[in-house]
Amino acid sequence: MTQCLNPNCLHVNLTDTKLCQQCNSTLLLMDRYRAVSLLGQGGFGRTFLAIDEFKPSQPRCVIKQFLPEVKGKKALKKATELFEREAARLDELGKHQQIPELLAFFNQEERKYLVQEFIDGEDLSKELKNQGVFDSKKIKELLLDLLSVLDFVHNNNVIHRDIKPENIIRRKKDNKLVLVDFGAAKETMGENTSAVGTIIGSAAYIAPEQAVGKAKFASDLYSLGATCLHLLTNIEPTELFDVAEGEWIWRDYLQDNEIDYELSRVLDKLVEGATKRRFQSVSEVLAALSGNTNPNSTYSSRSDLIKAQYSNPSSHKNQIPSTRVKKQIQKLELKIFEYDWQTIADNSGLIIGKKSHLQTYLHHGKAKYITINLAKDITLDLIGIPGGKFLMGSPNNELEREKEESPQHQVSVRPFLFGKYPITQAQWQAIMGNNPAKFVDSDVSLSKKPVERVSWFDCNLFCEKLSQKIGREIRLPTEAEWEYACRGKTTTPFHYGSTIGAELANYNGEDVYGSGFEGENRRETTDVDRFSPNRFGLYDLHGNVAEWCADSWHDNYHNAPTDGSAWTNNNPKDSRILRGGSWLHLPGSCRSAQRIKSDPKSKSDAFGFRIAASI
Repeated sequence: MTQCLNPNCLHVNLTDTKLCQQCNSTLLLMDRYRAVSLLGQGGFGRTFLAIDEFKPSQPRCVIKQFLPEVKGKKALKKATELFEREAARLDELGKHQQIPELLAFFNQEERKYLVQEFIDGEDLSKELKNQGVFDSKKIKELLLDLLSVLDFVHNNNVIHRDIKPENIIRRKKDNKLVLVDFGAAKETMGENTSAVGTIIGSAAYIAPEQAVGKAKFASDLYSLGATCLHLLTNIEPTELFDVAEGEWIWRDYLQDNEIDYELSRVLDKLVEGATKRRFQSVSEVLAALSGNTNPNSTYSSRSDLIKAQYSNPSSHKNQIPSTRVKKQIQKLELKIFEYDWQTIADNSGLIIGKKSHLQTYLHHGKAKYITINLAKDITLDLIGIPGGKFLMGSPNNELEREKEESPQHQVSVRPFLFGKYPITQAQWQAIMGNNPAKFVDSDVSLSKKPVERVSWFDCNLFCEKLSQKIGREIRLPTEAEWEYACRGKTTTPFHYGSTIGAELANYNGEDVYGSGFEGENRRETTDVDRFSPNRFGLYDLHGNVAEWCADSWHDNYHNAPTDGSAWTNNNPKDSRILRGGSWLHLPGSCRSAQRIKSDPKSKSDAFGFRIAASI
């Protein structure tokens, strides 16, 4: 069959017809290209599937007919410019095997036509509809495949400006991804890319700077990241961004997709709103995907710690350490572990008028984690904590609440990694080469007891050394992160429930909280894996050792940040915060909301810490 190209006709004719039987228009373009069927229609014109009769094999091709639906001379001029630009870009870039080749560009019967190579395949929006959401493996393959194309495009000083699932076709013959539709592409040679220009691109995928007409190479990387998020969730990117909170919430829409740590970090950085925090080039993205980075480069901590010299042992006691670290030593793989966690029954109490153990319920859970190798046979696990919102602080009716736990306020926490356990003596010794603890096992290298008698400064030095060892930023948790992780989606005083028992945690059991019972007072620390974890798979959050946080002390939560970041005045003399209580504290001091104030130089056999890392 032959498709008439007259916009007012579009009659379908017999195959060998040269003139339209309806309107008498010429059916062959350049006496060579015969339109077979209409493929689609957009704001700038129509697209037809065609054959090239000039060649014996009569290969298929695509005819684009310029037919803009615009009003006014200025709009028509711009549309013409974009159509001609697409032809020019394809002429320059079509030599790449994953970009359609330009076959012809000409005028016929006072209409402009562009003829390009036909890509036999399905675009990714259709693939998403037909096959469902992409998994982690397919997203990695997509990135690796398309990044090489983008590298070629950018090296030719061209910004595509319209990367989206519909403009990526999976070619049938080799399964390669082909980048199409260069109508929005813009050459950057000799231009100021910061100058305000025309806003072009699909709104759901364009970067903030492109939305105001200032597209950069990094804008294409943003669009690629937004495309990946759409394919992972089957939700348009505009729905994956919480405008009120100013953050991406794409993880909330994952459909049982296991996204590994490295890929998660790459996706987050691809869609950073601020261009300075986004990947700047294809090579940076590829390096992050492979786990390889420039060994001479450094990056800064996200925490608000003051950067200071910490290399002089005689002067580091009262300084806040630098958190700049060298990159790339260990590549960390996300794994999954399963565990049982407990909650206390609401009706725990007396049985036949006598004291009894707390009645508990057992639940099964699983969590994602990474393992860091510290030394021979000594490792450290970090649990992946999903992002979310929670009420920080205690409600007015919570037993033994303190005024510094108010006002209760909603906080949004981004996903992060958090220590499965407090840092043990074996882990501390592997990094620091000593053991300051009071409650020491006979073989420290095997000790599961938490390290204690460490100051806030000591803990930051540990984080800095570990960061340098593995090439990734390790830090103390923010106070909001700690409480969010401890609660594990609960609102009760403890993650176990409304009370606590000495069989569930290590604290001074000679006192009781709420409907709890008296129990053992062990008067020393215990192994960090002795008791049941919380819902997130984290152990020892109530009792054993109180844990240092990054924040400065504030007497209440008035004007506290609501994004989960550290609230610090960047003053080395500031008092700091510990959370969770310890072996010597009464149960009320081990609540999820309880805050302990201490000098950052303090070293107590009740003070320890666990580490965190941003994703």
